[in-house]
Amino acid sequence: MNNNWWKNAVIYQIYPRSFKDSNNDGIGDLKGIASKLDYIKGLGVDAIWLSPIYKSPMKDFGYDVSDYCDIDPIFGSIDDFDKLLEQAHKKGLRVILDMVINHTSDQHPWFKESRSSRTNPKADWYIWVDGEKGIPPNNWLSYFGGSAWEWDENRKQYYLHLFAKEQPDLNWRNPEVKRELFNIVKFWLDKGVDGFRFDVVNLFYKDAKLRNNPPKKKKTEIDFENYYNVFTRDRPETLLVIEELQELIESYRDRVTIGEVATDLGVIQYFEYTKPGRLNLAFNFEFKDVEKFSAKSFKEVVEFTEKVFEDAAWPSYVLGNHDSARFISKFSDGKLEEERAKLLAAMLLTLRGTPFIYMGEEIGMREGEIPFEKLQDPLGLNLWPKHKGRDGCRTPMQWDESDYAGFSTVEPWLPVNSDKNHVNVKRQEKDPDSMLNYYKKLLSLRRKYNALKLGDYISIETDNPEVYAYLRVFEDERKLVILNFNAESVKVKLNLPKEEKHNIVFGTHRTKGVINNLVELDPFEVLISE
Repeated sequence: MNNNWWKNAVIYQIYPRSFKDSNNDGIGDLKGIASKLDYIKGLGVDAIWLSPIYKSPMKDFGYDVSDYCDIDPIFGSIDDFDKLLEQAHKKGLRVILDMVINHTSDQHPWFKESRSSRTNPKADWYIWVDGEKGIPPNNWLSYFGGSAWEWDENRKQYYLHLFAKEQPDLNWRNPEVKRELFNIVKFWLDKGVDGFRFDVVNLFYKDAKLRNNPPKKKKTEIDFENYYNVFTRDRPETLLVIEELQELIESYRDRVTIGEVATDLGVIQYFEYTKPGRLNLAFNFEFKDVEKFSAKSFKEVVEFTEKVFEDAAWPSYVLGNHDSARFISKFSDGKLEEERAKLLAAMLLTLRGTPFIYMGEEIGMREGEIPFEKLQDPLGLNLWPKHKGRDGCRTPMQWDESDYAGFSTVEPWLPVNSDKNHVNVKRQEKDPDSMLNYYKKLLSLRRKYNALKLGDYISIETDNPEVYAYLRVFEDERKLVILNFNAESVKVKLNLPKEEKHNIVFGTHRTKGVINNLVELDPFEVLISE
């Protein structure tokens, strides 16, 4: 049986292209990651999740897979992966792989065979539809812009691609496809990986009748967002196959499954995918996508999540990833950036649920400014200037003050951020008040107290809507978290049960003292007490 280690865990996401370049070709690789395992372990996290490292033409930087059972040469070899896995396990770190099985690359042997004729053995491994050239079968759109249908001159048919045209969608309704994908999952489980993050997990099945997605009344500049994508995602068959997938993975000990659920339905749908018998975790993108820096905005998401999940499923929280603008930049008003970021980090690491940290957040990396001529991301290239793409959050990890921030000795695939002299690991390791050491202290505190890992969440009412307070309670252990979202000092009344008094164990502005029902807080102050 699974021991649910993932409930206690903090998971650190690595975007391998941008983490550490070991062979000086400007692209990060597996040996680079291996060289930084002591750093990762020293943070106090429990597992690493690697964005795709499979063989790929890199049209979408690894999310277009051409061989699921081999490593792309830019990252190294399968032997390099085996060594990384072994070294990570020796250090007590688990390794989670990104599993991209909604679509493949158009260079995958399966698709090459499938497009060769209408009668080949893999003719039905992808979603092919008859039609007239120039008139797509329906109104389904690609996330990356334009129609989701691409005409193939050889077969005289359209194939479906919900992302780039080089990423044809697999036909999960074909039992041979499903069997082969399950075998791929088993291949990596047999190697000893500790789990999977399933890319766009709710897109596996599309409407069999190919019905048009209904339009929204409210329009945006991005065409894809102007439709309710009810017939291209969250189909009932998807949940059934996820239960089968989960059963396979649970036949191995101590593994975790994480879903990327891209949906209009938010928390309710995350719960659907993590009910007993389904995935262990689904990213809470409602939390990540909060637009306003305010206690009220975050609290509403957390309390709704608590109400929906209750004890039936386990939530997760994330502030950033390889697809989202860096949160420190997102909430910046040009000043007190780090104070805001520290407050959000404390919230992330003290809520009930599994937190994810995206590489660089622990040193306060900002969103990179990438000029159009240096863009790499197909999303940005296709939708510029309506969408700048995702390159800004994928800039190289900043290890030191050298020309390329210690990431490489040659010019990297994306420009290094201009703030590398201040925002880097080497400098912050020496500064006790740095963002890096702040994260380490928070993670150490979380490891120390079961209440912060597994405790119940109890909201505490305050007389200031921008002070967010809650208790975490595990057996006889009680921790009080107070987060002042105000940019000024405030005196706030807490509605603590039984006039409790709490001793401070952690804080941004003080580390000692007693908290009772009336407390004075500095701007963006964080307090954790017992």
